[in-house]
Amino acid sequence: MTRRRIVCLLLLLAAAVAGAAIAAGLFAARGRTRPLRLAYQNRIGAALCIVAAEKGFFAAEGVPVEAARFESGPACSEALYSGAADVADMGDTTAVILASRGAPFRIIAGVGAGEHRHRLMVRQDSPIRLPPDLRGRRIAVKKGTSTYGGLLAYLAANSVPLADVKIVDLAPGDMPAAMTAGAVDAFVASEPTPSAAEERGARQLATMGGLGNTYPLVLMARDDVLNARGEDIHKLLRALRRAEAFVAERPDQTAEILARVTGLAPPVARRAMALHVYRLRLDEEVLRSLKRTAEFLKAEGQIEAVPDLSRAADGTYLPPERRQ
Repeated sequence: MTRRRIVCLLLLLAAAVAGAAIAAGLFAARGRTRPLRLAYQNRIGAALCIVAAEKGFFAAEGVPVEAARFESGPACSEALYSGAADVADMGDTTAVILASRGAPFRIIAGVGAGEHRHRLMVRQDSPIRLPPDLRGRRIAVKKGTSTYGGLLAYLAANSVPLADVKIVDLAPGDMPAAMTAGAVDAFVASEPTPSAAEERGARQLATMGGLGNTYPLVLMARDDVLNARGEDIHKLLRALRRAEAFVAERPDQTAEILARVTGLAPPVARRAMALHVYRLRLDEEVLRSLKRTAEFLKAEGQIEAVPDLSRAADGTYLPPERRQ
């Protein structure tokens, strides 16, 4: 090989190395600036996420967000677990189950709660009037959700063994039609499903309230995203604080936004909102409810161990007054 050819090969090699370095740099830059992928539910409890997305609050805070709506907390959890989402909204039971598996995610904020936000519905002409009447009945619920945890607690509190009812794992959107058709005798869900069923003639048998739990909705985020994009997480939460103020100051406009997303009429959405508290926090009340849920799930054999919330929950992305 001549000296000239060697020099040419070395130049080509150097150009290839430089090109690869430039490409790697561009890829890293895109990784830093790509949108945060936020998964949240199309439910009344997810008002802060819904309002922030619909009103452009994420963009106003300078954080690009790619939002995706799902019908349940477990669907949001799956998006987070699979890597399709960076941050996800879910109920307490879903979050506790995920945390109990030692997955590399942390609870970074509560985004809402409501002691009575889960409701047990039956047909208007149903003979079911009291908790013991549920024995032998088919009850639809989405397993793994906060609602499911509430139902387990409700049955235990009313001395109705789980083995005495038939649990039907069903997506919330399918529950009213299934009950109307007689495929199930009752269902338990969070809003907007109970209100939608009431519009079709269903009646409320009970809420999952009075059991010492506020059923908080929380945000969970991937550890690698928290470590690499902490400032974006701060901006995301600032956008949700904007949404919190909007919900508090403009409840009728909020109801109109939620009505568009959930399919409820605005007055019905407004009534459903009254079953919720919308506050961005990770304080003692939220942590106490999460711990209570975890202990109950452990006692019921739904999880193997109670997760260490001092490790699974991280409120440092919130202002001091909003965390423990």
